[in-house]
Amino acid sequence: MFRFLTAGESHGKGLTVIVEGLPAGIPVSEKYIAADMARRQVGYGRGGRMKIETDFAEILSGVRHGVTMGSPVAMWIENRDWSTGTGPDGVNWTDEMSINPTDVEYQKLTKLRPGHADTAGTLKYHQDDARNILERSSARESAARVAAGSIAKRFLEEFDIEVHSHVTCIGGVHSNYTGKFNWDLLEEAPFHQENPAGSKLAAVRCFDSEKASEMIETIDQARANGDSAGGIIQIVATGLPIGLGTHIQWDRKITTKLAGAVMSINAVKGVEFGAGFSQADLFGSQVHDVILPKDKWNKDSGKPGNGTWSRKTNNAGGVEGGMSNGEPVVINAIVKPIATIINGLETVDLHTGEFVDKAHFERSDITFVPTCAVIGEAMVACVIAESMLEKFGGDHLDETKRNYHSYLDTITP
Repeated sequence: MFRFLTAGESHGKGLTVIVEGLPAGIPVSEKYIAADMARRQVGYGRGGRMKIETDFAEILSGVRHGVTMGSPVAMWIENRDWSTGTGPDGVNWTDEMSINPTDVEYQKLTKLRPGHADTAGTLKYHQDDARNILERSSARESAARVAAGSIAKRFLEEFDIEVHSHVTCIGGVHSNYTGKFNWDLLEEAPFHQENPAGSKLAAVRCFDSEKASEMIETIDQARANGDSAGGIIQIVATGLPIGLGTHIQWDRKITTKLAGAVMSINAVKGVEFGAGFSQADLFGSQVHDVILPKDKWNKDSGKPGNGTWSRKTNNAGGVEGGMSNGEPVVINAIVKPIATIINGLETVDLHTGEFVDKAHFERSDITFVPTCAVIGEAMVACVIAESMLEKFGGDHLDETKRNYHSYLDTITP
């Protein structure tokens, strides 16, 4: 079974991720993973930490001579901020986050942040310092997820399955872009203050140039106001064969797994497939995706899922009855504004229970939305990889491919 586990804190030494269940024979390199790690770090509205970190996933085990061996793949991502940055009041993180007892004095974090894990976490784990909660609940952990997702993507490439993402809303600025998705446009050098000639589309991962500019202005306004901004991301996976997942049990449905994986991302508060919630206002005749006869199948791409059993529309978002139906899987996710804001909200002190006028602020992003899209890709890729291996098995990639192609031969009329 494909799965991954992560460990590490935001300002600790680094992050560890272990990916288990991959068959042997998958070509993998640190350079390939580094490309996705870099994509997570860019995006308009990111905070100062991204100027410190240069995320790199070092492969420690599970890969030999450029291919997986079938054993768990372990990776290590150093937190440069641990050794080069400074903590509150100029205290270096090496003391603040030391795994050994320390004589260094530091101020405990007790001004609980509304919208963060501080309150529930400190009470659940009986802590008197919110740092013991925020260090793990920080979105920094998502760097490990992206590393795991990159390996999953590499596996899926062997089956012509691709996972991409874009942003459709930031801070109330909505894009209704309906054109062709040229994903390369979102991977160009992004616009920011030090690169005014960069791409505004890439800066916010939005295909609509006019709305991308408005999103950037909205982020600037949020920064000026000491606030943060949320938005909506869309993840698109193409090339899936019909039949990943199952209708047999609730927890084995691919919709269950995909929704849970995307909802697990920091700040995501809602997930929908395809036309999603808009279907509530429509009749069935307007919603359900008509199955086209064989002579109208779309064979343009030549990829499984697009060359057989085509649909007239894709309101279902590529999933029916808990299974993939061959159309692109389309997932929209709502990302709330980041809980750590410059002008902190009124709150309560953990120790006294008394009112304080401003919650704790620690260096943070203004918006997490473009980054969240990249993390969403990773989580979706991991679920699809798991579903592919559940369906086709194989201890070596060649065996998985044989099973896969034999199955494809059985699903046409």
